Amino acid sequence: MKKDGFYSSGEFAKMAHITKKTLRYYDAHNILKPSYLTPYGARFYSDEDFARLQQILLLKYLGFSLDDIREMTINDSDYHFMANALKLQQKLVQDKIEQLQLVEKAIQDTSRAIEEEHSVNWSQMLNLIHLTGMEKSMKNQYQNASNISARIQLHSKYSTNKQSWFPWIFEQCHMENHSNVLEIGCGDGSLWLENKEKIPEQLHVVLSDISEGMLRDTRRMIHSNIQNARFDFQVFDCERIPYPNDSFDLIIANHVLFYCKHLTDVFQEIARVLKPNGVFICSTYGSEHMKEINELVSEFDDRIILSAERLFERFGKENGADLLAPYFHNITWLPYEDSLYVTEPETLISYVLSCHGNQNQYIIDHYKEFRNYVRKKTEHGFNITKDAGIFSTL
Repeated sequence: MKKDGFYSSGEFAKMAHITKKTLRYYDAHNILKPSYLTPYGARFYSDEDFARLQQILLLKYLGFSLDDIREMTINDSDYHFMANALKLQQKLVQDKIEQLQLVEKAIQDTSRAIEEEHSVNWSQMLNLIHLTGMEKSMKNQYQNASNISARIQLHSKYSTNKQSWFPWIFEQCHMENHSNVLEIGCGDGSLWLENKEKIPEQLHVVLSDISEGMLRDTRRMIHSNIQNARFDFQVFDCERIPYPNDSFDLIIANHVLFYCKHLTDVFQEIARVLKPNGVFICSTYGSEHMKEINELVSEFDDRIILSAERLFERFGKENGADLLAPYFHNITWLPYEDSLYVTEPETLISYVLSCHGNQNQYIIDHYKEFRNYVRKKTEHGFNITKDAGIFSTL
């Protein structure tokens, strides 16, 4: 039976250059379900299904497992998610190109050494093997970039404070008074990209992150958007900062300390590499921050927990000064006066899905239901409390 506006499973498989067996496999494993199923079991697919299948096939080509793909794609044709996914896939392709260029150079160097020295440099060969191990790095980059992008977008679109977060942070740093700056956990580099016209010429900046994939993406964005860039990029855990004592005039830790396992070690290291008159600025939030989002998802399904930990209890507005006091002086709290007024569902849903809790377990299979629920909540405006700021030793 032909269904108007739909493709039979055979037509659909032929369009995508895959087999009907592969299509049935995707259906059985909840990766791609047909839009229409007849009472006799015949499957029919739509153009929206084809767009989703293209996304699945591209992710598969990039090396992701079907389990990964199930988590990373949404069963919805909404432009917001498709556009975001394509941008992130582009970054992954760029990352893979860079990795392959490194592999090519390593092969050339190894071949040249064999021809000239008539021996094999086993250390160099081992490095070549490491360079080809891309999959984990690429997965981390996709997930980190996706999560950070979703969080930043919610704040940038719906904050009621006309001065957004990163320009406000930059203003508190008084960059003109410093020459050597370290940012710990720089993420996607937004602090610098959003203030590129204000960066003093004499400033030397070290951007660090524990994620090599994230830092590689940040380096690409910085070099593409900031002329005469004065940046170094270092991958390290802030419990062991690879710089001598008294190296930096200013150290920035933006929303990162509450993720650190051993805060005592982190504070000791920061105090060690900070110059005697240097400034440490670290941001965090309090117990009221974004509380309405937790209430929103709990009302939809009370099993959802957006974060396995209450991060503000590890390092937050209420306890931060006491934790910093043994290592730093002149500690002050500067609040960022702001709130969110959300008027459409997509960005808020992206934020929810980016959290570190168990939400995907309960939302992904009920995505359209959740989207309708959030749309009703936001159609007349949805207010969200913000309770964030910085501790400064200035």
